[in-house]
Formats: sequence, C-alpha cells, structure tokens
Amino acid sequence: MATRESSRRASAEQRLKELGIELPAPPEPFGAYVEAVQTGKLLFLSGMLPTEGHAAQVIGCVGAELDVPAGRDAARLAALNVLAVARKHLGSLDHVTRVVRLGVSVATSGDVRDQPKVADAASELLQDVFGKDKSPCRLVYGVASLPLGTPVELEVIFEVED
Repeated sequence: MATRESSRRASAEQRLKELGIELPAPPEPFGAYVEAVQTGKLLFLSGMLPTEGHAAQVIGCVGAELDVPAGRDAARLAALNVLAVARKHLGSLDHVTRVVRLGVSVATSGDVRDQPKVADAASELLQDVFGKDKSPCRLVYGVASLPLGTPVELEVIFEVED
C-alpha cells in the first residue's frame, strides 16, 4: 500500500494503482444535461452523486437515516464518480493540473453541524489521487434534500492541460 508521501511523486493514474482504487463506470446523466464541459483549461463537472449504474447507492439525510460515517462513504463514492467522469472526458487523470474548486452539498436534518466531516471524505480522496499541492478551495452546504434522495452531491472544477 502506498503512503501519501510516496504517492505525491507519482502521476494521478499511478496513485490510483498504488492505492488499489478501481474507478466505477462513469455515471450517465439523470436528465437533460451533460456530465462534463470543458472550456479552455477548465473542466466543469455536473453534480456528482453516490450512484452506481443508474441508481443511488446511498439514500437518506445525515442526522436522520444516516450517521457521519455513512455520509462520508457516500461522499467518497461520489468522488470516485468525479474521477471516473474526468477520466472519461480527458482520457487520463494525468491531464489534471489542479483541482480548483470542490463544492459539497450534504443533505442533513435537525441540528447537524458535521457537514465538513462528511465533505472531508471527498477532499481526502482527491488529495490522495492528485496530491495535497493540488487541493481545491472548498464550499460545504447543508441542504434539506438532494436528487434521488442521496445525502451528498459534489461539484468539481478541474484545471487541465491544453
């Protein structure tokens, strides 16, 4: 198993191999939109959910049906989908020069204040793959509900090579 220190020296694709991460098939749109749009050096991804195939794998709100660890698992799965879509669009994750922005919406109920802990699972995966030096700025929202009843939705902007 690779350490974060040794992984920083490798390419993103090599880090995936070192970490033993196999990406899922990229999700297909659930509506009238595309999963990724590139303009210039920026790649914008549509909201990524914790789905596999064409179905939500985690449903519920953190603080009601789900606890923080379950929310983190959902955030990690959504981040794996981010990587799968970026790879499909770019051909290789090695074309990513920086993760510019990570927006995380977390469906919560009651007086939940742990949205950043849930969001950290996505941030940590992106750091493991791209390195801490390419970490994004981040915005985390607590929301009442998300598409398909999922607990997490990620919005990501990558800077990529021309």
